[in-house]
Amino acid sequence: MRKSLLGCGLLLVGLLGVARGGDWPQWGGRDARNMVSPEQHLADSFEPGRLTRMGPTTDPADEPTGAEHPVALDAATSRNVKWSATLGSQCYGNVVVAGGRVLLGTNNAHPRDPQVRGQHGVLLCLDERTGKFMWQLAVPKYTDLKMFDTLDLGICSSPTVEGDKVYLVTNRAEVICVDLAGPAAGQTVEPIWRFDMIAELNVRPHDTANCSVLVHGGYVYVTTSNGVDDSHRTIERPDAPSLIVLDKHTGQLVAVDDAHIGQRILHGQWSSPSLGVVNGRELLFFGGGDGFCYAFDATPQMSPTGGVGTLKKVWWFDCNGPERRTKDGQPIKYPSREGPSEIIATPVLLSNRLYVAIGQDPMHGDGPGALCCIDATGQGDISQSGRIWINTDMHRSLSTVSATDELLFVADLSGAVRCLDTATGRAIWTHQMRGHVWGSTLLADGKLYVGDEYGDFVVLAAGRDEKVISKTNLGSAIYSTPVAANGVLYVASQTHLYAVVK
Repeated sequence: MRKSLLGCGLLLVGLLGVARGGDWPQWGGRDARNMVSPEQHLADSFEPGRLTRMGPTTDPADEPTGAEHPVALDAATSRNVKWSATLGSQCYGNVVVAGGRVLLGTNNAHPRDPQVRGQHGVLLCLDERTGKFMWQLAVPKYTDLKMFDTLDLGICSSPTVEGDKVYLVTNRAEVICVDLAGPAAGQTVEPIWRFDMIAELNVRPHDTANCSVLVHGGYVYVTTSNGVDDSHRTIERPDAPSLIVLDKHTGQLVAVDDAHIGQRILHGQWSSPSLGVVNGRELLFFGGGDGFCYAFDATPQMSPTGGVGTLKKVWWFDCNGPERRTKDGQPIKYPSREGPSEIIATPVLLSNRLYVAIGQDPMHGDGPGALCCIDATGQGDISQSGRIWINTDMHRSLSTVSATDELLFVADLSGAVRCLDTATGRAIWTHQMRGHVWGSTLLADGKLYVGDEYGDFVVLAAGRDEKVISKTNLGSAIYSTPVAANGVLYVASQTHLYAVVK
C-alpha cells in the first residue's frame, strides 16, 4: 500500500523519536550517520543569485594552484536564501550546525586572516543567524609525502561538535580539538590538543585525510586514512592501524583496531565510523580499505599493563564477494572494472540492518558497484550468513544512504539516484542526475535533496513515485552533502555556502 508524503513524514518523525529538528552537530547528524533529518517546513526550491568572478588577489602567495578565483554573489537576485557565505575555491567537507555556529571545511583561496597567507586547509566558523565570519582554523599543507595533501582540497573532514568543543581531522592527518567559541582575540583559533597520526602511528595517508570523527562517551573514534604510497602498488605501512580511539579530553591514544586491514588495503581508507546498539551491545562500524565492512565492540579492551588498548572486531563482511576477488583462480588486479572496490561511504545501522555501498576514487571513473544490506547481529566472518540482500545494479558509490524501515535512497558516482525497497533491495525508481555525485542524499520533510558535479541541485519527492520538485544550478560543482538544522537547509557548492529558508 502506497503512503502519502504526509505519511512518509510522520514515519520519519516516529522513526527518529522526535517531533521537530534541531542542531546537526556531526556528519550524519547522529552517531548512526543515517542521512535523514526530522526537520519540517523546508524549502522546495531556491535561487542562489547571480555569480560574478572575482579578480586575482594582490599577493601571489594567496593564489591556489590550479584553482579558480573566488566568486562574488549578488544577493539581490537570490530567492529563499537567508544568507550566503563565500568559501575558498574548493569544498569537499560537509556542514555541521551546533551551538549557534555553522562549521565547514574549505581552502584558503579567499583569505580571512591577513596573517594566514598561501595554501592552507581551513575550517570556517560562521554565525548561524547571519552567516558572519566568526573564526577559522588554518592548517598549513603537508609537504613531506608524495600523493598526500598535494592538491588544494583544504580540510575535507566534517567536524564533530560536542558541547563547547569541536573535533576534526585536518589536511595533515592530525586529530584536533578546538573551542567552539573561538579565540579570545584575533581570527585564527589554536588547538586545545593535537594528535599527529603520521608521527604517532607511522601511518601513510594517500591523497587526503578526511575522516569525520565520532565522539561517544569519553572517546573520539578516528579513521587513520592509511593507504598505498605514490606508486599505487605498495602498502608502505601495512602494520599501521586503520581505526583508533583517543581520549576526548586529552587526545591521548587509548586503543587501536585488531583487524590488520593495512595488509590488504586496495588504495586508501576514507570511510568514517558509525555507531549503533545491536541486541543491547554498542558496536562501532567501519568500511575498510580492503572492501570489508567491520563491526567492533565500541568499548576498548584495555591493556593489563597500562599500554594502548584494543578495539576488538566482532564480525566482518566482504562487500565485494568472491566473484570480484578472483577470476580463473587468479586475483583480479585493482582497480579493474570487474575487480574489488574499497568502502568510502559510511555504514548506516537501522533496525539491526547495516547498509553500505562500495566504491573507488572518482578519478578511477565509473564501474560496477554494490549496495549491501547486512544482518548486524552476527559474529565472526558473516560474508555468507550475514547477507540479507545485495543490489549489484549500483555503480561505484561514495555516498552514505538515507534509510527508513520501508524506503532507502542512495546515489552512485554515475549520478544515478535510486529509491530502493528496504525489504528486498530492489529499485523502485531511478533518477539520473546530469553529472557525477560525490556527496550523499539528504532525506527531510518528505523530500530528497542531492547535488552533482555540474552544480545542479535537485529536490525529489521522497516517495514511491519518481517526481522532480525543483532543480537549480549553483554555478559551481557540488561535492558535499546538504544538511538541515533548525528550520534551515544548508547547501554548499565549491565556492559558496547557502542558508536556504522557505
